[in-house]
Amino acid sequence: MSHPDEIRLASRDLGGGRFQTDLSVPGARCAACIGKIEKGLGQLPGVEAARMNLTARRVSVTWRGDEVPDMVAALEGVGFQSHLTGAQQDDKDPELSRLVRALCVAGFGAMNIMMLSVSVWSGADPQTRQAFHWISAAIALPCLIYSGRIFFQSAWSALRHGQTNMDVPISIGVILAFGLSLFDTIGGGEHAYFDASISLLFFLLIGRTLDHMMRDRARTAVAGLARLVPRGATVLQDDGRREHLPVDQIEPGMKVLLAAGDRVPVDGVVLEGLSELDCALATGESEPRRVEAGSPVQAGVLNLTGPLTLAATARARDSFLSEMVALMQAAEGGRATYRRIADRASALYAPVVHTAAFVTFLGWMLASGDWHRAITVAIAVLIITCPCALGLAVPMVQVMAASRLFRAGVMVKDGGGLERLAAIDTVVFDKTGTLTLGRPRVVNATEISAEHLALASSLARGSNHPVARAIADEGQGPGHAGLQVVEHPGLGLEARHGGHLYRLGRATWALDGRGASASVGTVLARDGHLLAEFTLEDTLRPQAREAVAELKALGVRLLILSGDTPDAVAGVAERLGIADHAAGLYPADKVARLSALAAEGRKVLMVGDGLNDAPALVAAHVSMAPGEAADIGRNAADFVFLHKGLEAVPTSLRTARRAGQLVKQNFALAIGYNLIALPVAVAGLVTPLIAALAMSLSSIIVVANAMRLRSAPTVRQAAGKSIQRRADMPTSPVEATA
Repeated sequence: MSHPDEIRLASRDLGGGRFQTDLSVPGARCAACIGKIEKGLGQLPGVEAARMNLTARRVSVTWRGDEVPDMVAALEGVGFQSHLTGAQQDDKDPELSRLVRALCVAGFGAMNIMMLSVSVWSGADPQTRQAFHWISAAIALPCLIYSGRIFFQSAWSALRHGQTNMDVPISIGVILAFGLSLFDTIGGGEHAYFDASISLLFFLLIGRTLDHMMRDRARTAVAGLARLVPRGATVLQDDGRREHLPVDQIEPGMKVLLAAGDRVPVDGVVLEGLSELDCALATGESEPRRVEAGSPVQAGVLNLTGPLTLAATARARDSFLSEMVALMQAAEGGRATYRRIADRASALYAPVVHTAAFVTFLGWMLASGDWHRAITVAIAVLIITCPCALGLAVPMVQVMAASRLFRAGVMVKDGGGLERLAAIDTVVFDKTGTLTLGRPRVVNATEISAEHLALASSLARGSNHPVARAIADEGQGPGHAGLQVVEHPGLGLEARHGGHLYRLGRATWALDGRGASASVGTVLARDGHLLAEFTLEDTLRPQAREAVAELKALGVRLLILSGDTPDAVAGVAERLGIADHAAGLYPADKVARLSALAAEGRKVLMVGDGLNDAPALVAAHVSMAPGEAADIGRNAADFVFLHKGLEAVPTSLRTARRAGQLVKQNFALAIGYNLIALPVAVAGLVTPLIAALAMSLSSIIVVANAMRLRSAPTVRQAAGKSIQRRADMPTSPVEATA
């Protein structure tokens, strides 16, 4: 348990005597848990607000006063253990391993018991049948104890504190199914149904494991972004001493020395130096930004070329990068109510089924007085209505859809993302690295003389700047050997050759101000006189035009939200035929635009790649990133496409919509089956054996329906048919009447 002094030290001072404490609550699992936690903490003296983030399993408590509220004890009082966030952040989360082990044990038990059941159903003699029943019980009992504890411990913790949660009815259902089967086995009955209880446990654990994996990925994205902050920085003291301080000790006004290759530790402004910064974190653009005295810089951006002296303008916890982490955490909380459909259905289904079985038992006892007959019918009701088909309805379609998308080069990181993707009506693209490859190319190379192109290429080979690399790629042959090239950060390259000074770079610098305007980009000059002007544009990602056309055919609205300049964004939008676009946006701006779209009732798919896109990827209804994206972008996205082409977006959308249709069909099949099976079983018209066969058949039908996704046409095939139809259509009234 955390000591009050430790909690105070770990709390953030909000000013005015108010503090914020973040506690990890690993036992929180559902929406009901949120209400219990927030209500329990809200009753403490001094607590003003408590907000639970179910995805991160973390609660933020705002409180006031001299005494620290006993938050840990309050959470224990409502059945939840807690600890300070960060106290165990370096430990490997054991929950996933525990779930996987429980899933494997339940799967092993279910398969073996099912094989034994087949032998019994096939007409084994009484001695063999009874032996198989006891073997099934011997297999089922340890599986029930080991795998079922995932649900039993949670249910007991809730009941012990006078609460309830979704694991309570699940636990009752599994134990009752096992108990009835054991009773029948002890009594020498003809049939036992251990397979039903362990199979139900197995399918529920599938949903629980997938859910935990989704939450763990969300936490990984935030942790990866936070790791971009350097642990410390060199600070220049007033007496001239240099001291390396932890980043948390850097205060506004301190002078920070930054070498080339260092990341900016805190927000600040440049006091001395000239350099270029990799601002992909802030803008998503690959082209470096030139900074000089007076230029503002954000925490997390990378200093590329020259040393800088900064004046800190904010503490690390108030910096740009901390704001991005907060945006991602807030966005996670906004979509944290999602639960597996199988869990939700089982939570409602179990008490209904068991109530029906109990009422059936009472009814047959009153009607016939035969307790064995009443128990047999009740068992049939319990087995025939087992929600195995309902539990398979979603996971099987998700598995088939994920397999299909994998063959198309798309990795599905979250099965729930398929459901969200099927509902989208708007696609928002980042520009650089998403619609384009982030690699500029020279588009007017044929208009430049071979001599000037070779000279420019020779100069450009001395730099790693993206524009320089594009010009270097255009040069043919060895070029001018022996050039002593000097790079001026933020300006360009220069070298002396044959008694002349050659410069390649910004027009205002290369031409010494002679007739240069802001609209002129990169030029080659000799002694200040223009030799050649280079026009560059970013390269569109392969299949970008085809993907945009397919998405329009699917009826979705398209937008571009980018941190690049208005001219660059407008150019790409015009080339692709996307009417709605916005430029010069920071991460918070993108999140705000996505929030505005959500307020309009839009379901948005965000497609982006850069570090700056991570908050928007998390905030969107569903998200996608290319495989070459930054680690943070890939971790934050629900889908990752591995191929260069952008056709992955319409491919995924079509597959998700088809999967959504199959899920609805599966639910209709499962519910329809139970609506028919329940009254038939209550009427005593089926034996437990027939009930078990019917239950298995319903699961097989659901699986077979899910496998239809494999035979659906691919996007390429659909696109080819669409193109062929357009090609077959008459192009003029004359052709139409011919």
